[in-house]
Amino acid sequence: MAVSAKLAKALPKNSALFLCDMQEKFRNMISYYPQILNTSARVLQAARVLDIPIIVTEQYPKALGKTCSELDVTDLKVFSKTNFNMLQPDVEEYFQTFKGVENVVICGIEGHVCVKSTVYELLKRGINTHVVVDAVSSRSMVDRLFALKAMSEAGAQLTTSESVILGFVEDASHPKFREVQKIIMESAQDSGLLDSRI
Repeated sequence: MAVSAKLAKALPKNSALFLCDMQEKFRNMISYYPQILNTSARVLQAARVLDIPIIVTEQYPKALGKTCSELDVTDLKVFSKTNFNMLQPDVEEYFQTFKGVENVVICGIEGHVCVKSTVYELLKRGINTHVVVDAVSSRSMVDRLFALKAMSEAGAQLTTSESVILGFVEDASHPKFREVQKIIMESAQDSGLLDSRI
């Protein structure tokens, strides 16, 4: 029996991490942005430990600045864009170099614009998409909550940073489990969804 997109497992051998537009000019605009950056940094760190391919985009960086320093992407290829969908031709070409990717884990902003547009495009292509809810936000919490709802209804799997990080290793016997465990030793910071009904 085929595994549905809702139940697909994001593992290092079949996944990529997308970091969407977490830039300096948004610092004082996005709801819970420090927490979103902190949580995204944890997912990024786990992806590095497990050699998961990573794609980083910046929306019109000339005006909106570079990726925030909390996310050290200096060693990664960073793509600038103006379209809301991350999968622009240069990103698409780079993405195709990753073999066997069936799942994309996505963190970033804004949830109701660039993240949602990217998620819809990935789902349209048959790629299982895992939205890290404590690493995705918008300026407005209303936009954020309804974006998460819309993405879930479209077929994306909503998950949390700790769930996706531990899901990557699957088993405490994994050779890199202890290294990954250190990343989540402290719980992820509250990013404002705890008291909200989504």
